[in-house]
Formats: sequence, C-alpha cells, structure tokens
Amino acid sequence: MTTAADDFSHAFYPFLHGNDREPQDLMAELRFSLLQKARESTEVKTQFFEVNKDTVLAVSLSIARVYHRGRKLLVCGNGGSATDAQHVAVEFMHPITVGRKALPAICLSNDMAMVTAVANDVGFADIYARQIIALGQEGDVLLGISTSGNSENLIHAFATAQRMGLTTIGFAGGDGGQMLALKDDALLDFCLSVPTSSIHRIQETHVTLYHIVWDLVHTLLDHPAMLSELPAAAKA
Repeated sequence: MTTAADDFSHAFYPFLHGNDREPQDLMAELRFSLLQKARESTEVKTQFFEVNKDTVLAVSLSIARVYHRGRKLLVCGNGGSATDAQHVAVEFMHPITVGRKALPAICLSNDMAMVTAVANDVGFADIYARQIIALGQEGDVLLGISTSGNSENLIHAFATAQRMGLTTIGFAGGDGGQMLALKDDALLDFCLSVPTSSIHRIQETHVTLYHIVWDLVHTLLDHPAMLSELPAAAKA
C-alpha cells in the first residue's frame, strides 16, 4: 500500500526509485521533475495570493503607516528565513528601483556577537526578544519569518513586541503553527501562512510575498492621503 508521501516522491522524484535506468531515461525524468516543480511553485503562489490578497494589502498599509510616522521595521528569522530577513532589510534600506526612498530596517539575525551572547547567557529562545527591548520603539513594526510558524524565538519576539506597542506580522507555512494560534488569541496582528508542506514552495512564496509588500509599501507612501484618510485596515 502506497502513502501520499510515496505518491509525491514517485511523481516529483522518479529518479530516486531504482538506479537501473539508461542515462537518457534519467535525463528525461529529471526534465519532467523540474517542470513539475516549476508548475507547482507557480500554482502555490497564485493560489496563496488569490486567497490572501486583502491581508497582503492590509499588511502593506500597516507597514506604510509605520514609515509614514517616522518609525522603522525590525525583521528576523532562522536558517533560510534568517537570510530572507536579511533580504527584506536590504530591500528597504537599499532599494534598487530608481526613485524609491531608502527606509530604516534592521535585521535582528545579523549581529552574531549579540545573537551568540544572548544564546549563551540566557537562551536561544530570547535572541530576538532581547534586541527588540533595546532597539524597538512603540509604533515600530516587527516581521518574523518561519516556514513552520513554530520558531520559539519568534514567538517570544512577538510577545515582547506586542507588550512594547509594535505592530506584529508573521510569515509562516503549513497550518501556520504557533503563529496562527497567536493570531487567533489576538497576540499577533497579521499572520500570512503558505498552505503547503513543501519548505521550498513556502520559501519561494515568502520571497515573492515580501517583494510584493515592498512594492506596495512604496506605492502607498507615494500617496500620503491614503495613509491618513483611509480607516485602519481590518486585521486579518
């Protein structure tokens, strides 16, 4: 009896099942596999944005209002999501599109001396919370990125940010994990989760998501009347 995981593996990685193929057959299977993955990536992203378009707009409006008030973005994550956090900060601090304003953003994953000091002296769960206490101000925004939604240090970071009056945004995957639970308990302002078990598809969607948010934030900042006249977006 085959499982769903077996079916997935045979569909997307047929070259893993048996090693007696001719080279040309293996190359044909690899071509098929890469096209299937590309199609799946497109489908996951398209469905995600169709379902979450209003929340993406609400998140972008919230970030734009933070910048409009002269505040900043803090962003963090672990592993691949830490590099995504760095990417987000660079996009805002060093925009590559002509005419877009540089905006203050701090990646809390960057300072290895600080991260390892807190991890060693207090615990890894507090590496971001400690920095938020030192760097965060009421009215700032915190973005935490996690493919599972269960990163303990992000959960601690969101709790600290909430107490300090920061807007809190989570990018997650799968069922949203603890991030979604925080959202349900009104302890996280926004949670955008990519509903797939594939870490690669989640990460690919996160990259597209923060690029789109970046663009929307700048578009909104070019229309300050939108920021002051529109009612606060419903938190979704």
